Amino acid sequence: MSRQVHSGLWYLTVAMAVAWGFQLLAGPLWSRSTQIPYSEFKTKVASGQVADVTVGLAVTGLMTAANQKPPAVPATRFSAVMPPGGDPDLLRELGAARVRYEADPPPSPLVALALNWLFPVLLVVTLWPMVSRGLSERMGSGGGMFGIGKSKATEVKAETIGVTFADVGGADEAIGELQEIIQFLKTPERFARLGGRIPKGVLLVGPPGTGKTLIAKATAGEAGVRFFETSGSAFVEMFVGVGAARVRDLFEQARSAAPAIVFIDEIDAIGQSRGGVARFMGNDEREQTLNQLLAEIDGFHTGVDRPVIIMAATNRPEVLDQALLRAGRFDRQVVLGNPDLSGRIQILRIHCRRVVLAPGFDVARAARVTPGFSGADLGNLVNEAALLSARRNGTGITFADFEAAIERVVGGLEQRSRVLNPRERETIAYHECGHAIVASVLPGGDPVSKISLIPRSRGALGYTMQMPTEDRYLLSREELEGHVAVMMGGREAERLMHGTVSTGAADDIQRATQIARRMVTEFGMSERLGAVRYAGGRARYLGGGRRSLASAVRRPPPPSMPRSSASWASSPTGPLACC
Repeated sequence: MSRQVHSGLWYLTVAMAVAWGFQLLAGPLWSRSTQIPYSEFKTKVASGQVADVTVGLAVTGLMTAANQKPPAVPATRFSAVMPPGGDPDLLRELGAARVRYEADPPPSPLVALALNWLFPVLLVVTLWPMVSRGLSERMGSGGGMFGIGKSKATEVKAETIGVTFADVGGADEAIGELQEIIQFLKTPERFARLGGRIPKGVLLVGPPGTGKTLIAKATAGEAGVRFFETSGSAFVEMFVGVGAARVRDLFEQARSAAPAIVFIDEIDAIGQSRGGVARFMGNDEREQTLNQLLAEIDGFHTGVDRPVIIMAATNRPEVLDQALLRAGRFDRQVVLGNPDLSGRIQILRIHCRRVVLAPGFDVARAARVTPGFSGADLGNLVNEAALLSARRNGTGITFADFEAAIERVVGGLEQRSRVLNPRERETIAYHECGHAIVASVLPGGDPVSKISLIPRSRGALGYTMQMPTEDRYLLSREELEGHVAVMMGGREAERLMHGTVSTGAADDIQRATQIARRMVTEFGMSERLGAVRYAGGRARYLGGGRRSLASAVRRPPPPSMPRSSASWASSPTGPLACC
């Protein structure tokens, strides 16, 4: 309240100053008379150049040329300021010069106040909010010129959240971890009776698209409490101190609305480690915001009668400051990964509620052919399948539509207009058949589901797709060597049939080299070098620096050559596409 009173007084002072300056500068512009010295006015009267005079605090009238009377020549309006104490001889001189004069009655004090002060102040008060609103939008503030430090968090009431754990699939372990938080929000006295201390913060960690924001909303929906949603970037502005002010305002709102959940998405935007980073200034905006966040969490008492839980999400936990992760702040770290087979079945059933499926559509089969997909990927697949079904005027999504959606996500649009000469088409056919033959004869290999010779928009002129029959988390040396053999099978087929090789195996060589290098330098599978790690650096928490083993085999890097393969998914497994 004191800050609001101070801002209001400052605002009124500025408005009065602007009104006074406006009156001082704009007053002469409104007047159509010419300002002349009083001595010159007396000279004009003596020479007969003044025709009409109004006497008041100032002398105003009409002035003509010498020895002329109006209306012979156009008259000029003038004004002259009366000297202090007045001029007792003025009326006598005006009468001697036969000048018509009259007295100007003094203005009403109320009218003078309204014209000189109230009207300019009213004008400033009316225009100032529009100007401040425009400035605040440019500067990124959320509530006017004096609301730049206000939090931009979106408050969602309990009855309007509309998301529960029934809308979340493939995260049974995370849901079980958060059930305790829900029970604390519903019945906090149950834990206070035994002297237990509920964690202040819960950090949701996982790759993009795994449902971190969704599960945070579902937690608030299950608990039936208010939900404050914001992002880490909403606290960072170009003005130092704005982020810290928004952090304070967010926590004040949460305390007043308790019981509640505060959710900060992408907290790594303000929570990055402060050590080992060279800065031009030692106390910049991001660091001040992080310091304020740490201080607020420390002083954030989750009372038994009005509990508040802080939740945050990130896919880069390795860059977070250690002070943010210590005990007493974000005590709980809930990891959300890509779902397994049962999780994908749950997620697909949730997404299929909003679409029309054709009779006989097997959700379990669709889940088996999408290993490694995240929840967001599965939602995108269902949407693409619905669009493809609508394009062909279908009555429901068939499994063929779902497979076509997978191919579109993997390789992009079909490029049927691309013209290939017969030699190139023959080379592509032998190349893809080489992949398929090697994959079929290797023991324990994944079955080949499809061979395509149609070019795709992501650079692949053809591909051979293997669909794993189950999720895999560990691969043996023999299995890795089999993957390398499958990747090199297309190049060897070209050599056998044409006696030479083409550039089509560039991506196959790149992926095979990557697997072979990791087998030697990371997994110790070389008999000559032994079980020694030669790879530089260290593995990061979510594989940020290096992909996991299954990811290296199942998910190649983005295509860079005209005939590179296209695939998707991340750890643990995904379809193997060779070209």
